[in-house]
Amino acid sequence: MLLPALLAFSYGGLTSDQVRWLHDTLQLEEGTPRTEGYGAAASIAHRTFTDGTSDHLVLELGRVGEDTWAFSLYFEGERPSDETVESHRRLFRELIEQLGLTLLEITPAATADEVFAARPQPGNVEGGVGVSWDLPYKELDQAWFHLGLRKDAPREVKAVKLRELMSFPIWSVAPEPLRSQAEEFLRDT
Repeated sequence: MLLPALLAFSYGGLTSDQVRWLHDTLQLEEGTPRTEGYGAAASIAHRTFTDGTSDHLVLELGRVGEDTWAFSLYFEGERPSDETVESHRRLFRELIEQLGLTLLEITPAATADEVFAARPQPGNVEGGVGVSWDLPYKELDQAWFHLGLRKDAPREVKAVKLRELMSFPIWSVAPEPLRSQAEEFLRDT
């Protein structure tokens, strides 16, 4: 079973020549979409390789809708080395920039600009009327997983996701320990 090691999503139009250039640059064979596993529906082309620590890696180009492009690194077996993941992060970012695409998100994020955050929500509901806290955590350390982050995620990435949570009306009724800890975390950021 393939698992994602790195997913980079970007937005923008590409010509058929630019897509062909991507195939060449990433050493992908045209017309070779993945047919199984997570993300296969968006797959345009892929190739498999190894990095010495992982038995089976897959580099993939995908397309979601008309203008959303996915650059992905998947693994089977051992997780790829940090060096492999970071070199692909640099590669994906360089390709996105070179093609004039807009970076939407990279998962896992290493910097704040790699985090997709929902647009700010309308002001909190007055007095929390009709809003209740149904989430299973009351402390900040418990919230990271719910926000899709590991505890060791970079601080700036955590700050973006925390601000996003705080923009939702539900924040007005969040437990006091969580609210205080969140404010302290952001003050120190």
